[in-house]
Amino acid sequence: MLQQTLIIIKPDGVQGGFTEEIIERYEQAGLKVVKRRDLMAPHDLVEKHYPMEPSYLRSIGEKTIAAGQKVKSAQDQGRKVVTWLRKFITSGPIVALLLEGKNAVSVAREVTGFTDPSSAEKGTIRGDLGTDSILKANMEERPVYNLIHASGSEEEAKKEIKLWFGESFQRQQS
Repeated sequence: MLQQTLIIIKPDGVQGGFTEEIIERYEQAGLKVVKRRDLMAPHDLVEKHYPMEPSYLRSIGEKTIAAGQKVKSAQDQGRKVVTWLRKFITSGPIVALLLEGKNAVSVAREVTGFTDPSSAEKGTIRGDLGTDSILKANMEERPVYNLIHASGSEEEAKKEIKLWFGESFQRQQS
């Protein structure tokens, strides 16, 4: 099924000089760049992208727990991480990409690799280019530097594309 998905190359990816290599990897996997925005992320947009919703906060905090760190509350840990993410993604230039292709969401996530670069498979962007870990990031009270945000589901992709590119770029599914 033809889908669209959102990829954000975060400040560490842009400043590390990985933008073109990252785009090439998605294209080699059969995804097409439909739209690209090079920008400094506005705070109001980032607050919508990384919401302080309880279920989202828990899911973020559970990644810390899965990485082996003990926390009092997944939701409280998620709140810390989201605060760090918001600050980080507005700290430097980013590149927002609207990608399209067959099963774009799952293909992009496969190419991207696992959230924690230290656990990401070799051959993925995070596994090959990432050098950070969730545990190290949490010890230093900052987000994990994992180069990319990739929409996690078709529903999330639709919401994020609308947020970053507006309704006119939403592909009409038939």
